[in-house]
Amino acid sequence: MILHVTGAGAGPGAGPPVVLLHGLFGRAQNLGTTARLLAATHRVLSLDLRNHGASPHAPGMDYATLASDVLETLHAHAALPCALLGHSMGGKTAMMAALTAPSQITRVLVADIAPVRYVHHNASIAAALLALDLVPGLTRAAADAALHAALPDAAVRAFLLQNLLPGAAPAWRIGLRDIADGIADIEDFVVPAGAVYHGPALFVRGARSDYVLPTHRAAIDTLFPAARVVTLQGAGHWLHADAPEGFASVVEGFLT
Repeated sequence: MILHVTGAGAGPGAGPPVVLLHGLFGRAQNLGTTARLLAATHRVLSLDLRNHGASPHAPGMDYATLASDVLETLHAHAALPCALLGHSMGGKTAMMAALTAPSQITRVLVADIAPVRYVHHNASIAAALLALDLVPGLTRAAADAALHAALPDAAVRAFLLQNLLPGAAPAWRIGLRDIADGIADIEDFVVPAGAVYHGPALFVRGARSDYVLPTHRAAIDTLFPAARVVTLQGAGHWLHADAPEGFASVVEGFLT
């Protein structure tokens, strides 16, 4: 699958391209601040993963499929080899791409996720979104009010509702049904037997996040023996939004 790409930066002569991959229920614009800060010195490509943003919708949310989409798209854009940066679901996608096509990935930065299976509330979030009555004339404010009981966190609702197209014929921008059907695959991480990425790898965790724990270090070291793990102070899971300049500084240091 060829994904939707937003490009920026200094052009093909600026060294290996830097590719940004967003998290679940997100889109390329979520990493926009990082993309803009890196674009002064790098060719930056931001991708919408399948069923997200402006990319096509289709079944299949396992990481082998997501990584294949990314590699096919980057090949089509003459953007391989590249450095990969992914947040959360995008981080797992970046890891899988590095593990399955190591010669095409010069280095990989994984933002606040580990190569392990998680059990989160993504299924209930998807169910709440699917249950929203898309009546003609639905406004974003009305949708926010309707979701309040199931999703009490206003910031989470605002993040999710970026995917709603309100108006006379309201619809979800994302492939919501395909995402909902793929939650188990999204929370899992099934690695091909014997896969190892020996290139430079940096795992950046938010100090206020519990996504990357000391118990995950063994899994990281097994798959990414050259990996370093750093903690970004003042940041939670959405570290690129919580500490945008600090995150961009860590990324730039790793790239250079």
